[in-house]
Amino acid sequence: MKSLLESISQPTEIQNLNLKELTQLAEECRQRIIEVTSQRGGHLASSLGTVEITVALLKNFNFNIDRIVWDVGHQAYAYKILTGRNEKFDSLGKAGGIKKFLSRDESSFDHFGAGHASTSISAALGMAVGRDLSNKSNTCNCCYWRWSNDRRFSF
Repeated sequence: MKSLLESISQPTEIQNLNLKELTQLAEECRQRIIEVTSQRGGHLASSLGTVEITVALLKNFNFNIDRIVWDVGHQAYAYKILTGRNEKFDSLGKAGGIKKFLSRDESSFDHFGAGHASTSISAALGMAVGRDLSNKSNTCNCCYWRWSNDRRFSF
């Protein structure tokens, strides 16, 4: 029997899931990230910390139309898994495999090649200005997550 994660072929399918299924999907994503990063290396904690927000974003937005910019690409492993790259995720970091960071040439769901140092904020703002100048109505989202003493998260 296929797991819930294995049954997701398009991220828009997540929009039809109920809370119990969303919780299960998040757990399966976490397990997949742990399984692969324990063998291939990569950024474990930062990706595990964004699993639930990734599932929530995909539940509420359509990233075929809407835009998401992750401040740090290695926080987006769950996003990669849920946007059509689960089957290849075990090639993380291998030559010709899934990249450890977001890359616009890897997927049409990677709207910005994420960097560091809050580049997501200006990138999402630029996308929003471009959207407004084009008279479009899609959303432009920025996922900026930084741990501090008070464990702040911004979206």
